[in-house]
Amino acid sequence: MKEIESDCGRAELLNLELNLVEEFTSIQGETSYAGKTTRFIRLGGCNLDCSYCDTTYSKDCKEFSAVRIGDIIGRCIASSVKTVLITGGEPLLQAASIPLMELLLEAGFTVLLETNGSLPIENVPDKVVKILDCKCPSSGESAKMRLENYKFLNSSDQVKFVLSGRDDYDYAKSVVLQDSIDQRVSEILLSPVCGRLDPAELARWMIEDSSPFRLNMQLHKIIWPKTERGV
Repeated sequence: MKEIESDCGRAELLNLELNLVEEFTSIQGETSYAGKTTRFIRLGGCNLDCSYCDTTYSKDCKEFSAVRIGDIIGRCIASSVKTVLITGGEPLLQAASIPLMELLLEAGFTVLLETNGSLPIENVPDKVVKILDCKCPSSGESAKMRLENYKFLNSSDQVKFVLSGRDDYDYAKSVVLQDSIDQRVSEILLSPVCGRLDPAELARWMIEDSSPFRLNMQLHKIIWPKTERGV
């Protein structure tokens, strides 16, 4: 994390604005943090168009509001929740997402970042837990993955593969093997697309392979099956 060297510099950063879609406190639905009370910050805009996207509203500029970083952090502090997830859309499309992460870390939060794997992550602060989504063929966006990102992952980070079927499962295994990703990160997450891949089928493949990866269900969709936003 970069030092925030002066009160003047900090004030400038706190006044930077981000396109915000929504912010709320809920239960983290995915990753090894699943089940943990978390403050969610959903930023607007995305450079991909995945076939199974379940947050299409985050790409609609009519949903965005320009909000100061200082106001976002103030509400995080007021929530009394110590884990913050920055998600989207694609947060790294907005340059101000980096100082947001830096200032949240400085304020003592555990900071998680969900990123789609197509944009550079080398400027993300080391202490941020990066959850990098490696797009499989069924997404329609696998060709846009930035493979050099893997070298910037560390032992606290996680890589997620969203799977629509067996071809995606085999693809995920080949990517992990080719780049030895599992040797760099804490978790490899396999997430079945709701309505496309039966979790029981994915679980069967994993059991047959004695897979070391984690089956990554969307817990929030189980708790609140009819609620699309704010959970």
